[in-house]
Amino acid sequence: MTHVDSAQALADRLGSVGYIAGEGLSTVGYLALRMQRPLLLEGEPGTGKTALAGALAESFGLPLIRLQCYEGIDARQALYDWDFPRQILHLRALEAADAADDVRAVEDSLYEERFLLPRPVVRALREAPAVLLIDEIDRADDEFEALLLEVLSTYQVSIPELGTISATEPPIVVLTSNRTRELHDALKRRCLYHWLDHPDLAQEIAIVRARLPEVGEALAERMVELVQKLRADGGLVRPPGVAETLDWVRALQALGLREPELGALSATVGAVCKQREDAERVRSLVRAAFGDD
Repeated sequence: MTHVDSAQALADRLGSVGYIAGEGLSTVGYLALRMQRPLLLEGEPGTGKTALAGALAESFGLPLIRLQCYEGIDARQALYDWDFPRQILHLRALEAADAADDVRAVEDSLYEERFLLPRPVVRALREAPAVLLIDEIDRADDEFEALLLEVLSTYQVSIPELGTISATEPPIVVLTSNRTRELHDALKRRCLYHWLDHPDLAQEIAIVRARLPEVGEALAERMVELVQKLRADGGLVRPPGVAETLDWVRALQALGLREPELGALSATVGAVCKQREDAERVRSLVRAAFGDD
């Protein structure tokens, strides 16, 4: 179900759902599938790291299971937990029916399959084939990295009360990092690695045309040229990613524009900038670029 016979075949499959992958990304993605290895993507926000997992799931017709990492995340949020309220109700039902005499049997019944709450990692193992997105792994701590390393090495989880859950087919695993901290070498060695840059001009135009086919060519090209300029010399705290490019183009399209105009660009800066300082800087650059139009 996840078979492709070349990097180009993977690029074509991703392109069919609107994700334009360059040669480097399509090659490492193909190798990750072929070698059944996790794919670790690092890069600036907005370069398409998270979107790749969604595109893989959509193009292969697989469920996308997402684990959003954050400071303090642990095994209960990532692997599994027990449904405590239902366990209490079960225990009370046994007591009401005078069926709680055998303490050992009662204890065992509290940890049956029906009370298990599978979290994203266990869900991905049980529902395989699936795409498991471990998003922003750099936000988690060292202990959580070690936990993931063990799971990704064996594609199985041991639950003392139930036994071992193993994947019948290893899930496609995509890990993303915005590099807010350095990941440990042990985790990196388990994965295939790729640094994802912002796309170049031609690639970003192709992305906009693929994701927004109803947008006119002139609007797409001029907006991408503007965003590329903002990234190159805009002096922004947070340069816009591809997602912001798409949002800005959608905003202008919603206003009925076929080409960018100074007034509309200034009014819609909120689609691309999320900080006041950035917004003022972009408005200044827009006036310089479009003031004579």
